[in-house]
Amino acid sequence: MSTTSLTESLRDRRYLLTSWPWRSGIFLASTAVIAAPLSFGLTLLLLPLLVAARRLVNGDLPSPAVIFLVVVGGVLLAVSAPLVALPVAVLERRRLRLVDRRPLRGGGLPRDLASLLRDEATWRAVLYTTLLALLAPPIFFGAFVALLAEVLMIASPFGIGTWQFGTYEVHGGPRSIPFCLAGLVLAPALLYLAGALAAGHALLARRLLGAGDQLRDQLSEVSQSRARLADAFDAERRRIERDLHDGAQHRLTSLTLQLGMARLDLPEDSPAAGPLGLAHTQAKELMVVLRDLVHGIRPQVLTDLGLPAALRELAASSPAPVTVEAQITARPPESIETTAYFVAAEALTNIAKHAHATEARVRVNGDGTRIELEIEDNGRGGADPSKGSGLTGLADRVAAAGGRLLLASPAGGPTLLRVELPCPR
Repeated sequence: MSTTSLTESLRDRRYLLTSWPWRSGIFLASTAVIAAPLSFGLTLLLLPLLVAARRLVNGDLPSPAVIFLVVVGGVLLAVSAPLVALPVAVLERRRLRLVDRRPLRGGGLPRDLASLLRDEATWRAVLYTTLLALLAPPIFFGAFVALLAEVLMIASPFGIGTWQFGTYEVHGGPRSIPFCLAGLVLAPALLYLAGALAAGHALLARRLLGAGDQLRDQLSEVSQSRARLADAFDAERRRIERDLHDGAQHRLTSLTLQLGMARLDLPEDSPAAGPLGLAHTQAKELMVVLRDLVHGIRPQVLTDLGLPAALRELAASSPAPVTVEAQITARPPESIETTAYFVAAEALTNIAKHAHATEARVRVNGDGTRIELEIEDNGRGGADPSKGSGLTGLADRVAAAGGRLLLASPAGGPTLLRVELPCPR
């Protein structure tokens, strides 16, 4: 079976033919071994409290010795509970792999006592250990009785003498064969019951000892939601670029041509020649602005020729000399390519505005599984995301794509910006 947990396996009709019943048995047996000293220690600490409560119920005041023992037991319980619960939690996370192969990670140990007492995971571990110590004895006692009855029923034909089961007497030999058959019939039910008990224990352990899993799931959902928003934003950018290029830009070009033709047909001494010439000039300037706007949304060279060509075009328009080194063996996905381009564009803009650099270098490497982009300049350094240089927005955009941004910019320079982006298949 390809199931990863006992809970999934219990839903399969082939459960009894797998290794999961044996795994659940080993898990329950090891649970009994761990719970026994915990139950004994907890009972020993709570015994004075039980004695005091019994005397109060009978209308008597506890003796000073009993009160002293209650106080000592309470102090010892409060001090020892976290110290015992944390190692138990570590052991239980490892032991849980017997019945649940999904990873269950716990937080690191706090550095000091104050952090230990403030950490929610500590008290979750204390609650789990307390429940284990309190619930294990009655549950395992019932399980032991059921197992003993099952063994006696199956072995009854081979027994000697008379055994008493409530009001029933079981005699050895052929007369106990019906009990043996009943035991064989009940054996699968007992295995399922053991599996359900182990699965319930595993569920409790995962809920209390894996508190961080829920947070990780929420963070994963937030990350996926952010990635979906970034993809939707890029799709909207492409739509706007397409509409401007195919609609507004073509109409403006046609208008400019019409104005130019009208200007040629109009005599120069006509009163309308001046305004018409001004309109023609403004239309041509607007075409340049619109072309730059469309290029800023998503350059056509990036779509047609890919990231290396787009970076070289970007470097050619930079005020400072920029060298581009590109080694990409497989073209990355469109969203990753767009993210890398705009990171480089923003970084080169920052270099031109703030770094006072005389040269810069852009290096990009890609092997089909990831993109590594580095932008380095010899400027004055001291880049600080908190000063509104656009680095915070870049980091958010890179994080939305599942990557990370690293910055080294000591005062006096040089500045190195490194971006690592995964390329999902």
